[in-house]
Amino acid sequence: MSNKLVLIDGNSIAYRAFFALPLLNNDKGVYTNAVYGFTNMLLKILETEKPSHLLVAFDAGKTTFRHKTYTEYKGGRQKTPPELSEQFPLLREVLDSFAISHYQLPQYEADDIIGTLAKQAEKEDWDVTVISGDKDLLQLVSDKVTVSLTKKGLSDIDAYTPSFMVDKMEVSPDQIIDMKALMGDSSDNIPGVPGIGQKTAVKLLKQYQTLENLYENIEGVSGKKLKEKLENHKEDAFMSKQLVTISCDSPVEIGLDQIVYEGYQSHNVSSIFKELGFQSLLDRVGGELAEGDNAENMELPEIEVVVLDDLEEDLFTGEEALVVEMLHDNYHREPIKGFGISNNNGNYFIPTDAAVNSEVFKRWAEDPANKKWVFDAKKTMVALLNQDIHMKGIDFDLLLASYLLNPSENNHDIPAISHRMGEKDVSFDEEVYGKGAKMKLPEQELFQEHLARKTNMIFRLKDKMEEQLRDNQQFNLFKEMEMPLAVILGEMEHQGVRLDVERLQEMGNELQARLTEIEKEVFELAGVEFNLNSPKQLGPILFEKLNLPVIKKTKTGYSTSADVLEQLQDQHEIIPKLLMYRQLGKLQSTYIEGLLKVVDKKTNKIHTRFNQALTQTGRLSSIEPNLQNIPIRLEEGKKIRQAFTAEKEDWIIFAADYSQIELRVLAHIANDEKLIEAFTEDRDVHTQTAMDVFHVNESEVTSNMRRQAKAVNFGIVYGISDYGLSQSLGITRKEAKKFIDRYLDSYLGVRDYMEEVVQEAKQTGYVTTLMKRRRYLPDITSRNFNKRSFAERTAMNTPIQGSAADIIKLAMINLHEMLKNEGLQAKMLLQVHDELILEAPKDELEKLKELVPAAMESAVELNVPLKVDIAYGKTWYDAK
Repeated sequence: MSNKLVLIDGNSIAYRAFFALPLLNNDKGVYTNAVYGFTNMLLKILETEKPSHLLVAFDAGKTTFRHKTYTEYKGGRQKTPPELSEQFPLLREVLDSFAISHYQLPQYEADDIIGTLAKQAEKEDWDVTVISGDKDLLQLVSDKVTVSLTKKGLSDIDAYTPSFMVDKMEVSPDQIIDMKALMGDSSDNIPGVPGIGQKTAVKLLKQYQTLENLYENIEGVSGKKLKEKLENHKEDAFMSKQLVTISCDSPVEIGLDQIVYEGYQSHNVSSIFKELGFQSLLDRVGGELAEGDNAENMELPEIEVVVLDDLEEDLFTGEEALVVEMLHDNYHREPIKGFGISNNNGNYFIPTDAAVNSEVFKRWAEDPANKKWVFDAKKTMVALLNQDIHMKGIDFDLLLASYLLNPSENNHDIPAISHRMGEKDVSFDEEVYGKGAKMKLPEQELFQEHLARKTNMIFRLKDKMEEQLRDNQQFNLFKEMEMPLAVILGEMEHQGVRLDVERLQEMGNELQARLTEIEKEVFELAGVEFNLNSPKQLGPILFEKLNLPVIKKTKTGYSTSADVLEQLQDQHEIIPKLLMYRQLGKLQSTYIEGLLKVVDKKTNKIHTRFNQALTQTGRLSSIEPNLQNIPIRLEEGKKIRQAFTAEKEDWIIFAADYSQIELRVLAHIANDEKLIEAFTEDRDVHTQTAMDVFHVNESEVTSNMRRQAKAVNFGIVYGISDYGLSQSLGITRKEAKKFIDRYLDSYLGVRDYMEEVVQEAKQTGYVTTLMKRRRYLPDITSRNFNKRSFAERTAMNTPIQGSAADIIKLAMINLHEMLKNEGLQAKMLLQVHDELILEAPKDELEKLKELVPAAMESAVELNVPLKVDIAYGKTWYDAK
């Protein structure tokens, strides 16, 4: 087999990916759209090209040897958005996980590295594919070198061979530099000959072949003005040729023998995909255990396990570690496979029936005097509530302790925690049970032993982890907030939310009727019937039959993606109807059909799961189904909340929502006089910001000024940059930067806070919330600008977002206690970030109007008042 070299222009493809995809970020707030787009393309390259050798080349910096020739080289370029800069370190981590070589060379560009290696491989008679978005690289095209150029986006690619170039561009590969020399390149600030475009340059090269020959025969050029331009800008033309010529003998220190590509280990790649939140890509790389990491290869010390089919009172000492073992995550539906208990007397395995049918076990579990040390208190509690056992006395939760100590870790299962703590006496679950949907119990003895090891590990680690929490000043956060909250969340999950299945089915029918109606309208406008969900059928209708401008093409035809349709909205009345059809179709499939799939058929209740140990800010998230994310921008989306009702006929849904809690936290943390004054006097903070930034009176504040002020207020909370603000407001980056500067000049406390919190993070390596929740920032002192700038942005926004998350958690604990003390039947059902949803009998309404705001507004004492808005109604929709 001949060698196949693939060379990728890292900067070019990353830029393309960044601007082709919306600004995505994962659950840690890290921007990932460029990395995602790049990785998606990389997987396609590996599948289709099957390289024997592979390198991704990057630009080393702003200054290159070309700047000695022309100091203004690339001078007109806008600064790279920080949202993109921050992704380059992640991109390199992804390449490392794939075992793909990447390289940069000081004073040289990626093009020069690619050119040098391409020519070396060409001499060895290798096949070479170069992948980029930069036409300069077309000068490398030869019989052995193909240059694949991305057009709009990433999926639309042209593969340039010598013949394709002549057909498409009417010039040969070695004429590209002459063409560029004549026409210049505004993106690289290359002057060329002013007034000469591609058409004229091609015409001249067809006649004179090279730039040198053109100037040697300048008298023969027809057209007085053209000849004058060429004569007046001869130096510019030759300098431009020098600038665009790729250095194919650059002093690269990496040879072809060092960029052999032998494939990747799927466990390495799947690990970083999970960290970045690339769930959709996981299936494409598989996910295997590292070599030498399987159960057979791990020598574990022996452990004695006593199997108990009958329980006696003297089994329990009053301090037990307990694991309720289930194979899959969804403990609302998953059966218990067995119980593990460890105490000072030994390690025990109890079969499920022997535990749940035992009065001895039930008495022990429900006695708060017996201290239980568990993994995942919420899961343990719900699993036992499903067996009518009301667990009390949970005194330690290994999962929550690990989450507070290591919030940036993705894996908080018992083996992973124990390995981090230096204890290796337990295998990973995957090694014993397998992965994903295929997980199954091994033979009974191995299962009992594995469960005993896990339970024993909780018993051994409890004191060590509590000591670490005390050292971090986080023991109160653990015992007074996260532990009580786990119990409350368990009760909420077990309670569930009633779904009016008939109403939801009606909505499904209404949506289907609306979809059918839109479909007919589209058919009338198109003059033909077709499958609206088929891009292959839709593309020709839009771009051939209706003659709409083609925005983007793919390998299979015209792109009809959402971003393409949005650009065409004003071009034809068919487009808004297609966009509406897609939005309603998603509501139908994801939410109407999705909710009907997971509703409990016996009780008509939805039991979501709240992730308490996931986000680095401390926010809760909701899964299976995600009830925090029901879309409410469309009225049809809002109406889905009509199906969420109180459990009983004469009950109501009651909603309580913190007003602008993150801005209030910012006012307190930054101790900013102007913000404090605005909130204390109950002014509209966005109007106040507009007055301060635009220097106008309240009566002069326009709706657009307030909109911009609101964007910058929330932008500050989330660490927005000039690029991010420009995107959200539809203004230039220059205008956005001015706006941010004016804001910081007005709110000096905020400016000081932003500077001080970064300095503090540099000294300690972390930032904290008001309740001492930590977020570690290992890159805060990195020499790499991109890594450091992301860490600085995180340092500014985490204390605000994290404190807001902590406040609503405290509010939930407050409210739970108050409802119990008052003997009310009202129950908390959901937490949707800054909002609590309850159900209650109508006759408790007046009491709730006082009690709920009191509980939430007294959760913490800040320099500004906390404010809660309340609403209520028959359904969640009515309450909002």
